Amino acid sequence: MIASEAHPLTSITPGEVMATSDLPGGVVNMLTGSVAEIAPRLASHMDVNGIDLTGVTDPELATSLEIAAADNLKRVRRAPEAPVDWLATPGIDRLTHWLETKTVWHPIGI
Repeated sequence: MIASEAHPLTSITPGEVMATSDLPGGVVNMLTGSVAEIAPRLASHMDVNGIDLTGVTDPELATSLEIAAADNLKRVRRAPEAPVDWLATPGIDRLTHWLETKTVWHPIGI
């Protein structure tokens, strides 16, 4: 997770919650700095499994991040074209992008 450049203090609360939870260290990493400097390294890193480009407003940067992420087939969620309404009722659409659905087939009457 890359903290907002304009409001980095809002990342402290989730960081404190994760640090005091049962989550093993290193599962979620909180980074601060410029998105243009940090994001390309995350996109090309082989241990990162997916990136969400919701906060990336520059279309050229988003395209270059998608290309870098394609090298190791990581999942990329591109930010919607419309501005994100952060005050809207939260939904699960951002979470379902990262879920894997597995189907189990059960033979009947064999």
